[in-house]
Amino acid sequence: MHKQKLLRVQNRALVLNSIRQHGSISRVDVSRHTGLSVGAVTALTRELVDSGLIYEKQEGDSRGGRPPILLALQPEGAYVVGAKLTEDHITFALTNLDADVIGRLTLENPGIEPEAVAQRVADGIHRLVAESRIQRSRLLGVGIGMAGIVDAETGVCHTSPILGWSNVPFADMVEQRTILPVYLDNDVNTLTLVEKLYGAGVGSNHFLTITVGRGIGLGIVVNGQLYRGMGGAGEFGHTVIDPHGYTCDCGKRGCLETFVGDPWLLRRAAEHDRHFNTIDELFHAAQSGDSVVLDLVRQAGATLGYGIAMLVNVLNPQLLIFSGEGMRYGDLLLEPMRQGLYANAMSTLSAGLKMHVEPLGDDAWARGAASLVLQELFRTSARELDTVGV
Repeated sequence: MHKQKLLRVQNRALVLNSIRQHGSISRVDVSRHTGLSVGAVTALTRELVDSGLIYEKQEGDSRGGRPPILLALQPEGAYVVGAKLTEDHITFALTNLDADVIGRLTLENPGIEPEAVAQRVADGIHRLVAESRIQRSRLLGVGIGMAGIVDAETGVCHTSPILGWSNVPFADMVEQRTILPVYLDNDVNTLTLVEKLYGAGVGSNHFLTITVGRGIGLGIVVNGQLYRGMGGAGEFGHTVIDPHGYTCDCGKRGCLETFVGDPWLLRRAAEHDRHFNTIDELFHAAQSGDSVVLDLVRQAGATLGYGIAMLVNVLNPQLLIFSGEGMRYGDLLLEPMRQGLYANAMSTLSAGLKMHVEPLGDDAWARGAASLVLQELFRTSARELDTVGV
């Protein structure tokens, strides 16, 4: 793509993102926010209206004259699919441009063999689009979230202990089966992205998303951008807390995950003669006041707070967003977590720290994955914007 075309694609993304961020907005205000001339904005918005991604409406303060024509995002102008992979099932969500879920589907995972999983994902996408009765031409792409270390630029899963994958080009495998742009990322990164675009992270340039459940995940936003490091940033659950502790799935001993993660809580409970088949049973025991289980949950919270204190000291975030199935414990986990955090973080860095708890289900994971595609639409990315024809 030569320089002039690249500049035009980038400017379209600037205009589209300005409209998304500010809601109903005039062309003059878009010009002011983007730094583009009114003439350039007029030409670009004409193309966006023609494509169905935005529309015009007459609203606003006319100040005695003709009401200004405002521009707004057309939520049903396009759609994306998000998919969340686990070892036993795949959850799909079809969303509009506002990330509203308008269709959902859950399929059993046929196993962990990559080819079979890729075909199952493709089948799920085809079925969801058919059941939702949308025009396939309005489908911009597919986002997939999964646990593990993922190269989001290449769509390669470098390692996933849960699925047993190593260097699997999964995005390409699904793309070949769907003939759609496919984006792959760590699942906690996808949750962080949807919080940044549409959720509690809107307006915060420095925040962390911490998930508690089967494992402990971390998404990092620095200077308004999702931070991936060399591709594997955020493996917070594998921070070693006790080098003489349990051997973790990653091969190290005493990882934070072995104190807080669901499988480890079940194991620790069994060591205290409290045997549960599922984490739901352990949760209900905690709710019922089982003193041994309550102590385990509180210890998990305190240890989690100790680990988060290190993050606060290193990254100095404005906001912590907590999510994941572990949020079901509520203050049984969160109150000792807060105490552990404030007892171990530098007071000057933890003062004014905001916290937000986001209860989580599979829909949220899939919606987060869908945000991978929405991000590409709203950022100045030449390759992807050209692909979707914006």
